[in-house]
Amino acid sequence: MKWLTNLFAKKEQEPLDPMKKFLIAGLGNPGAEYVNTRHNIGFKILDRIVQQEGLSWQVAKLGMVAEYKLKGRTLILLKPNTYMNLSGKAIKYWLDKENIPKENLLVVTDDLNIPFGTIRIKAKGTDGGHNGLKNTQLLLNSSEYPRFRFGISDEFKKGQQVSYVLGEWGDDEKAKLPERLDKSADAIREFTLSGLANTMSTFNGK
Repeated sequence: MKWLTNLFAKKEQEPLDPMKKFLIAGLGNPGAEYVNTRHNIGFKILDRIVQQEGLSWQVAKLGMVAEYKLKGRTLILLKPNTYMNLSGKAIKYWLDKENIPKENLLVVTDDLNIPFGTIRIKAKGTDGGHNGLKNTQLLLNSSEYPRFRFGISDEFKKGQQVSYVLGEWGDDEKAKLPERLDKSADAIREFTLSGLANTMSTFNGK
């Protein structure tokens, strides 16, 4: 029976492999008037995943939430309803509620400093003047959390930044957007399955 005793001892020593949980927070503003604006690309990317996977959004505290199961992972998709400037309030609430570590958070935002449709994923960084990231950093008391920036370019005249960011996509952008949304959805899946470093290597600049 010694082999049986050794077998049980080995099983006790093997670490459990709990289901991994991630919070994917797409930033934007609630309301019909913002749906197709550049600033709402975070919402639009998460909407793409929900559409692809046949999921549905549920009204929850501080936002809309959808749960996505992917190869042993649980993804909590979050669209905060706090408006962009208070995005961190919803993110912190759901991190705490679901007991998700910051390294398993991915915040999806627009970025003026990147060409249209280009993906840039980083492990940490400054807020870059983005109010959603600024509030998130403030409430998490940290800038060390993964973020996914989607380029919206800076094709606006001096003094027109706000109207550009809150404006709707141009015709050329609309034509290219579906493929870019699919690529972004793939990058988010890769982040949860293969980790940050592999995702950055595969998708950054693409």
